[in-house]
Amino acid sequence: MSLISLVAIGPWQILIIVVVILFLFGGKRISEFMGGFGKGIKEFKKELKDDEETGSDSESK
Repeated sequence: MSLISLVAIGPWQILIIVVVILFLFGGKRISEFMGGFGKGIKEFKKELKDDEETGSDSESK
């Protein structure tokens, strides 16, 4: 038995993991978490964009 076969995750294992997570945390808490996660990603991208604009302004001076 190889290590790759031990680590491989199939569709049934993913489904079981999703069901267990939903059971433990509930749909509302997961949606709140994902909403916060999305807001964090938007803020991160905004800061990267602002940093690039600031960097290009300082290089042209």
